[in-house]
Amino acid sequence: MAKQTFAEKRAEKKQLRIYEKEHRKNLRRRKQDPIDVIMSTITYIVYTFFAFVCVYPFYYIFINTISSNELSARGKVNFWPKEIHFTNYINVSHIPDLINAFKISLGRTILGTILTVSISAFLGYMFTRETMWMRKFWYRFVIATMYFNAGIIPIFLTFKSLGLYNNFLVYILPTAVAPFYIVLCKTFVESIPKDLIDAAELDGCGTLRAFTAIIIPVIKPILATVAIFSAVSQWNSFQDTLLYVSDNKLYTLQFTLYQYINQASSLKALVNNTTSSSSMAASLAHAATATSIRMTVTIVVVGPILLVYPIFQRYFVKGIMVGAVKG
Repeated sequence: MAKQTFAEKRAEKKQLRIYEKEHRKNLRRRKQDPIDVIMSTITYIVYTFFAFVCVYPFYYIFINTISSNELSARGKVNFWPKEIHFTNYINVSHIPDLINAFKISLGRTILGTILTVSISAFLGYMFTRETMWMRKFWYRFVIATMYFNAGIIPIFLTFKSLGLYNNFLVYILPTAVAPFYIVLCKTFVESIPKDLIDAAELDGCGTLRAFTAIIIPVIKPILATVAIFSAVSQWNSFQDTLLYVSDNKLYTLQFTLYQYINQASSLKALVNNTTSSSSMAASLAHAATATSIRMTVTIVVVGPILLVYPIFQRYFVKGIMVGAVKG
């Protein structure tokens, strides 16, 4: 009996090897199919081109910030950095209020993202609970704000009457309730089996306890998705500074970038005048130009937010796919 079992195992392994061999042959035949080869080549070329179009502008700006400012201003730096130096990043730190603007942008991004994600997740969960008072009415009321708004002047007057003009909270409170993010969270929560929440309630969990202990650990993918959207929106926003802030101590980095790009020529003189005597003795290729100021400040502004994507990337795709299927 043992010999028969051993023989059967050998025969099974032999059949498996034959199947794998045939499968590899079929794959080779497919790969050698001219149509498949042509289509694969075209696909690689097209996606490589689009990847290049997306990445090259950032690469171009970066290599110009570390290359000779004189060559950069004349448009001589296109694919490879020339006469590499990092003086521009040191010089940009001499620009007044840049550090304070960075702190304001960082603060609004962190606090605004936390508040937006928390409220979106909680309201998204509550709008799925049939026990919520007038649930459908409040959900439709929130969704209606996606399509209707009062306009810039009424909103400005409202914010001013609420004391939000020249107030740091103007960056955070107006974006706390975001209908689109609430819809994403609600859609994701609806994909969770109701039995899980019902079991928690039978065990004595209240609404808040069930939300923190059961819902939040399960909906991490959509939370990461909302966090990315909110953080990018908060970091890149400058229009609210333009409309609701006149105190330069509350200027964000994006608004400061907008001003500096428009005033790059005067900033060139400012940066060059604030360098030390030893720096003045350095090569003229390191002297700040309008082009170097624009590009260096752009990298300083864009760089930090690019670090958000690698951290949340594994959650991002899952969260978006669930919203796409259910929504």
